[in-house]
Amino acid sequence: MGLKGNIIRAYFKSRAPGIFREMDTALQAQAKLLNGLIDSAKDTAFGKEHRFSDIKSKSDFKKQVPVRDYDGMKPWFDRTLSGEQFVVWPNKIEWFAKSSGTTSDRSKYVPVSKATLRTAHYKGAFDVMSMYCHNRPDTHIFDGKTVILGGSQQQHQPGLPIRSGDISAVMIYNQPFLADLLRTPAKPITLMADFEAKLDITSKESAAEHVTAMAGVPTWNIVLLQMILTNTGKAHVGEVWPDMELYIHGGVNFEPYRETFRRLIPLPGMEYLQTYNASEGFFAYQDRLGADDMLLATHHGIYYEFIPSAQFQAENPETLDLSEVEVGQQYALVITTNSGLWRYKIGDTVQITSMRPFRIKVTGRTKSFINAFGEEVIVDQSDRAITSAAMKCHAIIRDYTVAPIYLGAEEKGAHEWLIEFEQAPEHPEQFAEVLDRELQALNSDYEAKRSKDLALTAPKVHVARQGLFLQWMRDHNKVGAQNKVPRLSNDRHFLDSLLQYQYPPQPLSEI
Repeated sequence: MGLKGNIIRAYFKSRAPGIFREMDTALQAQAKLLNGLIDSAKDTAFGKEHRFSDIKSKSDFKKQVPVRDYDGMKPWFDRTLSGEQFVVWPNKIEWFAKSSGTTSDRSKYVPVSKATLRTAHYKGAFDVMSMYCHNRPDTHIFDGKTVILGGSQQQHQPGLPIRSGDISAVMIYNQPFLADLLRTPAKPITLMADFEAKLDITSKESAAEHVTAMAGVPTWNIVLLQMILTNTGKAHVGEVWPDMELYIHGGVNFEPYRETFRRLIPLPGMEYLQTYNASEGFFAYQDRLGADDMLLATHHGIYYEFIPSAQFQAENPETLDLSEVEVGQQYALVITTNSGLWRYKIGDTVQITSMRPFRIKVTGRTKSFINAFGEEVIVDQSDRAITSAAMKCHAIIRDYTVAPIYLGAEEKGAHEWLIEFEQAPEHPEQFAEVLDRELQALNSDYEAKRSKDLALTAPKVHVARQGLFLQWMRDHNKVGAQNKVPRLSNDRHFLDSLLQYQYPPQPLSEI
């Protein structure tokens, strides 16, 4: 290992003891953080309207500040986007993170303060590397560069000092210069607005670099790696980057993509780490190699509340703090942050896996589920079922989406799957049967509805043609690092749109 790598590795390893101390003080830190956030923002427009000066307890906070989703906070955010300051946070907001979401708007814009960049996003990224160096003290990743396929940034409104972009782009734009020495491609390329042009340039430039790590959303990194292999004529990534050892991923469940990455990067000792870094903040990261859950970031400027599953659809839901949650239970995540997000329901569901320290799994979205017949299927279950079915049928998944077939006058309901394979099963009918059994084993409500075809008949599975999902995303302006294919929908909007690409309607002249 070179001198540079040794110095950087030693620095990150030295941070690990502090992380272990934070694990032991999570509850104290959360209580102190809430009081500090309220006191800091008491003179903002939001703080005055919600009488922050009168808040003396956690109970007062819950009474005076309702839980809101993006649409509920949007009028406050819009005031800042139009140039007004000190609306939701006492320090100047210069950046908004842009992301697609299940809201009334095509895109959502979330304020990102300098404090959030420092205490959440950057601290979280440093913590990931610190625990990686702690767990793998022989790492060589700092001898090379990390490929980061980030988003784009832009001026939000001409004449206003407000910029917006994917959260990855906001982080890269504001990173210190030294970070550029460890990343490829160069910052101007990483921030390009034309994502497909960025993919092309990144594939060519990074192939010539000494790359030891990658970071980003699995879907688009697969596309990037396939482009690199096409350009270089190599059989696998190890022939391009023989010292590759780490992929840091997030945004979607990695399990359906794991086998594809193993085939693309068949290197011994290759590690995969999951992070939960969203537009709203850095929430959790995998602190143990090989684990399937993540350490909750409790000292990162974010105060957490949790809505029990029975309250997901309530207008004024009850919430629990970290001292009140239970292992194994599903919750909708609510956050209060040092960017001025107050009791903000981000739309994700999590499961508590550990209390000492606090660890979680991301299980889906509050609006991404199927419950058309009382089956209550969530993304975590569909991901696990399709991954298991793929292993048993020797298939490799690229992407999928699912929607209900509604009850008709003469037919029962069912689930309809559209699946694009990297490696298709030899017998698709058998795959559909295995998939059905796996989902029944994971979800007793689905199993009950499937029993004797009582309410649900066997699922209908379409094998999507190659490139279908990518073409659909291109045509719907969803090409980009933060865009993902919707997994589950309780209506047929996405599936019917995608099926138009699978079975395009014939012109009348051909009928």
